[in-house]
Amino acid sequence: MFDAFISHIQTARLLTPTQRYLLACSGGLDSMALAHLLLKAKIPFELAHVNFQLRGEESLGDEAFLRNWGVKNGIEVHVHSSDTKSYASEKGISIQMAAREIRYHFFEEIRSSRALSGIVLAHHQDDQLETIFLHLLRGTGIEGITGMNDRKGWLIRPLLIFSRKEIEAYMQQEGHAWREDRSNASSDYKRNKLRHDGLPAIYALEQDARKNLLHSFDRLKDTGKAFLSLFEFWKIQHVEEADDFSILPYEALLQVNGAATLLYFWLRPYGFNSDQARSIFESLKDPKSGRLFLSSSHQVGLDRNALFLSAIPPHFDPISISYGMEVISIFSKKYNLGWETQAVALDPNPSHAQLDADTLEYPLVVRNWEEGDRFTPLGMQSEKKISDFLIDQKVPLPLKKEVKVVVSGKKIAWVWGMRIADWAKITPNTLKILYIKSATS
Repeated sequence: MFDAFISHIQTARLLTPTQRYLLACSGGLDSMALAHLLLKAKIPFELAHVNFQLRGEESLGDEAFLRNWGVKNGIEVHVHSSDTKSYASEKGISIQMAAREIRYHFFEEIRSSRALSGIVLAHHQDDQLETIFLHLLRGTGIEGITGMNDRKGWLIRPLLIFSRKEIEAYMQQEGHAWREDRSNASSDYKRNKLRHDGLPAIYALEQDARKNLLHSFDRLKDTGKAFLSLFEFWKIQHVEEADDFSILPYEALLQVNGAATLLYFWLRPYGFNSDQARSIFESLKDPKSGRLFLSSSHQVGLDRNALFLSAIPPHFDPISISYGMEVISIFSKKYNLGWETQAVALDPNPSHAQLDADTLEYPLVVRNWEEGDRFTPLGMQSEKKISDFLIDQKVPLPLKKEVKVVVSGKKIAWVWGMRIADWAKITPNTLKILYIKSATS
């Protein structure tokens, strides 16, 4: 097994003796096997262990076992103790999820503070199969049935090519000790039920069932890689990226097979799930402009011919501009307010405004536009509804609600970033100019 381990980590470029790693170690069979393999391969590492305080004296015994092992082999051991039950109760999550959050937070904290090159985990073939079947039971797509990767970010899994039976045979052959976790023999948890009952029943259906399953999932993983490559090409071809939003024309989805899946993979990084992607796709059969779909951080809106993806705008409280004020901030963007007494060159940038300061009523108020708002756009003689003006400007419906106006008394002086009101423009008779422009301009 050692020779196969060395060949695998070299071929897959997972570990190297020139770097130092953090080994996540419970003291059980798998992680202790990996500890001995790393030691024998002369790959520098430190060891991290979490005492979840779930098994009383056994948990203390695991910790003592690893501390002694570290002293004996010259390996630095980092231990974190946590009241997992209290943590789970406070967070409103399961014990298993709480333990996962605790350990990965601790592992990353040590890796980062020690500037280590990765977190090495002892997942093996059996863990891989269990994980895939658990994903299938919960409902998943191709990303869930491809299983765990040898490497993902800082996480490194060099034992995925080995079965638990091979690992146990190696440890017994070498005469190495490990700790047994009696909870692994219980069927109280879904993974344990799958391990002890479900998967053995599946393996019994076919002589080569286990091997065929692993082969099938490897093929699916390769298919997934091919799909992701094609997806990136499709995204580049069809998604238009603007400063604050992305645009996807309906026709890019309506003329392609598997459109709901393409939509999901586009929206997944922004917190949308597959059910939402399916609902958005179904809505395109009879698109109603202005309809919104929300994740925890982003929104997808239907417009006339395209989907618009943007961050959910934070709540905006009106801002007051007093006479002589020099700077205001809108969502962390700073704008300079100049009060010019001399003639200045006209600024054609619609994101800036030059207003006749003496015609304005103070304090000015910057707020979101409201239904019923009207103003007289620069160059026009009559009023226009803001809603109609935004239609003329082809502002997408999902983005309209983010438009802000500058109000003077009861009159709108500027539709922010778009058009000033004709009555507030500077003229040859203007004595003082309020010049609003981005601080980065």
